[in-house]
Amino acid sequence: MDDDRGDLAILRSSSLTSALEKALEKLIIEGELAPGERLNEIQLSQRFGTSRGPLREATRSLEAKGFVEVIRNRGVFVRQLSIEEALEIYDLRGALFGLAGRIVSQKMTDELLQKLTALVRGMEEAAARGDFDSYYPINLEFHRAIIEASGNKALIEESTRFEKKMHLFRAKSLVQGGGLAVSNREHAEMLNALASGDPERAFNTHWRHVERAKSRMLAAMEDEERRGKEPPNKED
Repeated sequence: MDDDRGDLAILRSSSLTSALEKALEKLIIEGELAPGERLNEIQLSQRFGTSRGPLREATRSLEAKGFVEVIRNRGVFVRQLSIEEALEIYDLRGALFGLAGRIVSQKMTDELLQKLTALVRGMEEAAARGDFDSYYPINLEFHRAIIEASGNKALIEESTRFEKKMHLFRAKSLVQGGGLAVSNREHAEMLNALASGDPERAFNTHWRHVERAKSRMLAAMEDEERRGKEPPNKED
């Protein structure tokens, strides 16, 4: 009986830690906890109504997954992806997304075609308004829909992991790299390739889209650095 109680206590602790880990990961991915930001244990424990023990267990799990880093005598911080790491992830995502396009082009359905078409239209409307906050989640949904339609579990798992890690790279605007209308024209190209049933065309349009996104991100970074070095306007 005592053993059963002990097992139940472990299960409850494990479940709480897992729930806290998922909650913290969500805060990081959605940007509420930004790259480089310190995790305030007191505030978070009050927010989730828990003691610091399970919270620390959760942050250890997040550290193992690469979402946070522990700096001795300073605390736990949301990890910030370096430019080198971001570029490596872009290269891997390009290969995986190209493969997803190739697979999906050979198993395209009318239902998926309608869904992707609606998403492209939604992004077109957001791009016309210059509405990045509306464009970004539709963009993510478009990519996820193609990845998931591949039905390849390993591809889905790795793509999801890389997508989550990219949220650790400074700002969403740099990940997107500007040029919403240009990016969405590439989505239309991918959609046409998928509808054509040509696997090589689908692979190339999907891989090239990620490569171009990488180039846009680098251009946005260069522009940000250049503007940061410009002298302030005397009229401001």
